[in-house]
Amino acid sequence: MISLEVNGKKYEVEASPDVPLLWVIREQLGLTGTKYSCGVAQCGACTVHIDGKAQKSCQIPVNDAQGKKITTIEGIPDEHPVKRAWISGNVPQCGYCQPGQVMTAIALLSENPRPTDADIDRSMSGTLCRCGTYQRIRRAIHKASVMMAEAMPEKVEPEKIKPKRKRAKRKKHKSGRPKGGSQ
Repeated sequence: MISLEVNGKKYEVEASPDVPLLWVIREQLGLTGTKYSCGVAQCGACTVHIDGKAQKSCQIPVNDAQGKKITTIEGIPDEHPVKRAWISGNVPQCGYCQPGQVMTAIALLSENPRPTDADIDRSMSGTLCRCGTYQRIRRAIHKASVMMAEAMPEKVEPEKIKPKRKRAKRKKHKSGRPKGGSQ
């Protein structure tokens, strides 16, 4: 028997020690929010948190997860800022990759509460979206970051919050028309 703690609940499962954690989560525990896609840890659809770190469960032997805290998408409350930002930003298209995207985004924000676009791209690069909603994903992560900062201001100091960039105004020629280009 293998002992697991998933979403705060303890389970005893009968499985071969080398069976991927993903299959135990889906088949034995019935938590089907964590998806199977590539099976080789390249797409991120199977991402869960193991002791707070985003891990691809299709390549983690269940024995290696024993004694660790595992969180699946079902263990993330609906009111979590990342889930709320995802919904308000209409991020999902087909939705298949979204559990992995959300889990990866939450792990990113727990390590880096104010990520740059480059930080987001780097962190999210291992979680593929067939529909190409990457711009919406990035916007949702920025929005969740702000929501989290507003909810816990002591964790993110205001001076560390980067202001939105303002567009540069074009200088006007003395005739009143913008300089440059043909008029």
